[in-house]
Amino acid sequence: MKKYICTVCGWIYDPEVGDPDNGVEAGTEFENIPDDWVCPECGASKEAFEPQD
Repeated sequence: MKKYICTVCGWIYDPEVGDPDNGVEAGTEFENIPDDWVCPECGASKEAFEPQD
């Protein structure tokens, strides 16, 4: 599972962990997160994330 990094603050979305505090269950691929989800660290939109190498 590919991790994604917020280009604004550097927070990393790890699909194995998800973002349970904001309704994203563990095991959810980044592409399957709702479009209105925002970075839990800085509030940036989903579009601000890019795949982490």
